[in-house]
Amino acid sequence: MSTLLISACHGPPACVAVHTYLFVDGLDVVARSDSRMAGVDPKRLFRPGGPLYPADMPCTVDVATQERPEPGPDRLTIRVRLRGATVIWSDLMYPGLDGRPIEEVRFRLEAYLGEVERAYAALQGHSLGQ
Repeated sequence: MSTLLISACHGPPACVAVHTYLFVDGLDVVARSDSRMAGVDPKRLFRPGGPLYPADMPCTVDVATQERPEPGPDRLTIRVRLRGATVIWSDLMYPGLDGRPIEEVRFRLEAYLGEVERAYAALQGHSLGQ
């Protein structure tokens, strides 16, 4: 099972816009997938019942958009689904620590929901990632 840690940049002056960081087993999924991308606005991802909340029916979630060299239409998506007490992210393609591609990760439902809910609460208090 993997671990998820969520953080965010709250925009200016540090960054141009608010964006999300998704760390799986300590690796930044967005940056390792495509360095031109920046995570989407965390308010969109973490709201109760939002796209990162797993359901029996798989759904495709935009987690990042192209930021460099210019904002563009390119998107980084993951497929999120629930199987029993396991949350599965698939359709991934980023290098792991050993350089081999990671295509799928699994999380314990309780820990996953706890992290998404913690990130949402922190966002409401504007302390996410600080």
